Amino acid sequence: MKETLWSGRTVEKPNEEAFAFQASIRIDKRLVQDDIRGTRVHTAMLAQQGIIPKDIAVVLDTELLRIAEELTNGELAIDERAEDVHSFVETELTRRLGDAGRMVHAGRSRNDQVALDFRLYLKRRTDELCGEIKALMSILLDKAEEYVDALMPGYTHLQRAQPITLGFHLTAWVCALERDLSRFRDAVSRMDECPLGSGALAGSGLPLDREKIAANLGFRAPSLNAMDSVADRDFAVELATDAAICQIHLSRFCEDVILWASVEFGFLCLSEKWITGSSIMPQKKNPDFAELIRGKTGRATGNLVALLTMLKGIPYAYDKDLQEDKEALFDSFDTVSVCLRMFRGMIADSSFNRERMETACIGGFSEATDAADYLVRKGLPFRKAHEVSALIVRDCIDAGQSCIGERTLEELRERSLLFEEDVFSALTPRACVSARKTLGGVASAEVRRQIAVLRERI
Repeated sequence: MKETLWSGRTVEKPNEEAFAFQASIRIDKRLVQDDIRGTRVHTAMLAQQGIIPKDIAVVLDTELLRIAEELTNGELAIDERAEDVHSFVETELTRRLGDAGRMVHAGRSRNDQVALDFRLYLKRRTDELCGEIKALMSILLDKAEEYVDALMPGYTHLQRAQPITLGFHLTAWVCALERDLSRFRDAVSRMDECPLGSGALAGSGLPLDREKIAANLGFRAPSLNAMDSVADRDFAVELATDAAICQIHLSRFCEDVILWASVEFGFLCLSEKWITGSSIMPQKKNPDFAELIRGKTGRATGNLVALLTMLKGIPYAYDKDLQEDKEALFDSFDTVSVCLRMFRGMIADSSFNRERMETACIGGFSEATDAADYLVRKGLPFRKAHEVSALIVRDCIDAGQSCIGERTLEELRERSLLFEEDVFSALTPRACVSARKTLGGVASAEVRRQIAVLRERI
């Protein structure tokens, strides 16, 4: 077995299978640059505090920087026989510099070291993920502006409800993504405390300058309590929750896309780059990318449950169970990131059938609420107006009519004398949309205002 940082107290060592079982290098190797960054800052602090010689610190920093560059350009590969990424870096440093390499671990434990590396990685990775969300928001807002006047049915319970516009619907998607963006940002602000210097759980007996470490690593402050900073992974749970919510939003958007792209709806035409054919049915154009995004949601929700389950029974200090924190969250971030990119490309290359969407607004009595509103504006209490409108819909169905506008004025006045000739112009899909000018409504000018607000926020 390759030399590792296995505890010197043990006499017997695990066999290769057992060692591999408890090793984490396969997962945490992506933290290597963060580990080197933390080690460089820690080494500089040790020298400033007189814990190690300054000339040695310079040599260590030079070699750490060289290792980082060699890993980046491919001259050096991570040895996956190492126990974890931390032992790999320290072993490589010691191989090159001898005892000088063994000085870098003064004043820290792998407990606070991994807590630091994980936070550094997540801060950087979350910023990248927020960039992906903003890129998707921008594409959707572009589409919303393009189709801000494109009429379509709005649905509740998957039944035609009221006329809306495609621009309004796409803006609703962006509102959800904007909350996803804010959740990720909030989570980062709560984990913006530096755990380095906490040691195994009780701090260090060496004169560490934790405030300088935190500042040099870009943290708001050092963590308040050493035990808490190595014991908890609530920040990982929070980010996994945010990832799951974002992925669920993408899944719901994809469900809309899948429905709209069907022959039954015919609202959306997906580019051939984002569909697949059938192995047996030549006519098929399957929205496989949208279906895969929807299907991958199980990974994000499952990873969240895995993290919650991992944490629930651990005594409040560091335990080996916490090694399981990274694989789940890495997978969630990877999944959400690629799904954001795929969805962005799919929407950017798509087009919508304005005529088909507008035609679908006729029939299904989506103007019934506006008929009730018409009577309310004439002074009728809403509950009575709602009843009158419902009775008119029943009259239409009995007469084989598909919309209220097919009734004559005389027939409408049999239900209420408040109806006048202007009712017919008030119940067209375009008029129904234009009437809803309240904040948050579907009127085109209001949707443009919503788009402007969202652009400002990103």
